[in-house]
Amino acid sequence: MSTQTFLLPDVGEGLTEAEIVSWRVAPGDEVKVNDVLVEIETAKSLVELPSPFAGTVGELLAGEGDTVNVGAPIITIGEAGADAPPPSTAPTEVGEATGGAVLVGYGTGGAVTSRRRKTAERPVAASVGAVAKPPIRKLARDLGVNLSDVAASGDAGEVTREDVVRHASQASVFRNIETPEWGAVREETIPVPEAAPAVSSPKAAPMDSREESIPVRGVRKATATAMTSSAYTAPHVSVWVDVDASRTMELVKRLKTSPDFADVKVSPLLIMARAVIWAVRRTPMVNAAWVDTEEGAQIRLRHYVNLGIAAATPRGLLVPNVKDAQELNMRELARALEKLTLTAREGKTTPEDQRGGTVTITNIGVFGVDAGTPIINPGEVGIVALGAIRQKPWVVDGEVRPRWVTTVSGSFDHRVVDGDGVSRFIADIASVLEEPALLLD
Repeated sequence: MSTQTFLLPDVGEGLTEAEIVSWRVAPGDEVKVNDVLVEIETAKSLVELPSPFAGTVGELLAGEGDTVNVGAPIITIGEAGADAPPPSTAPTEVGEATGGAVLVGYGTGGAVTSRRRKTAERPVAASVGAVAKPPIRKLARDLGVNLSDVAASGDAGEVTREDVVRHASQASVFRNIETPEWGAVREETIPVPEAAPAVSSPKAAPMDSREESIPVRGVRKATATAMTSSAYTAPHVSVWVDVDASRTMELVKRLKTSPDFADVKVSPLLIMARAVIWAVRRTPMVNAAWVDTEEGAQIRLRHYVNLGIAAATPRGLLVPNVKDAQELNMRELARALEKLTLTAREGKTTPEDQRGGTVTITNIGVFGVDAGTPIINPGEVGIVALGAIRQKPWVVDGEVRPRWVTTVSGSFDHRVVDGDGVSRFIADIASVLEEPALLLD
């Protein structure tokens, strides 16, 4: 039998190259078909490669730590009993006929492309004769266990994980996870590399005929500037809670049939607005503002509520606000919200309508969305999102019943309001939606 050359195969996962992790044989060793020759590491896993030939190992053509292309020669195997040839200094030529068993991925390919620094490993005796899956072989190497010495309990004499762990001594199992002692040095400084210079944005590529360019100006430009400033200035913290809003839906239904509300639009947003105003009174910091002055930063606490309502318009996002909303009763607030919404849709919202907001509501539920993490409107500390209200199963008095359920979420400026305040504010809103009678206090 002539010398056979084993090419690195494609192990069936789109492999283009692999690293030689460890050789299980040495020149002069006798191998049989399916004896493990080498362990390789691909981009996805560790794989043990069996020998497609029987005979004597000739030359290892790639070293441990080398990265090898698929199809490149990695080992030669000669006739049984043949002496191992001296290591060659020239690349090994691969004949057209390889003979023997065939593995997936044979073909032409490059030789070793790079060498990675090899990490020191504990020498472990070969475990070629044992039957074990690759993860179990790796575990055995990590624990310093020779699989040939392990009593197998698996099917067909396969070594299992439990077999390896049981065989390893307790000291061997835990030697790499000992708890270190406290060091003598109380503090140490770790230098931080300087930040890489900013990379300028590449010039826009020529447009395809299927693309359209929309200039950023007007409302869109103002929105982009405001949102970017808010996102990168105010550290946002977001919270949310699911709410049984069945009683809110009952109240909306009753108000719609009330003569006092016959000429105004009534929706869950009205109850949400009253809930926000009520909750602001209990957690006033969410209605504050962070102000930078020449004397330093200040928190400006506002004892009034200019309630902003985020409105999607043909011109883009607008956030007009209801001035002194805390002074309005339910009917007055309903009329103010209706007027604000109609004015925005008609594109007649003035700058004054958008100036001076203190806290904002975004009604994302009208788009069928349950929750979100909205960006705070500049000059404010909080924004609350009302999600879609849907019938869902809900536990009431130990029984599962269909209830109208929504999610209340929000984002807040963590410089101004702490986690307990944020949580209390959202919980208060949820309480009102669950029991609107709280608004009567």
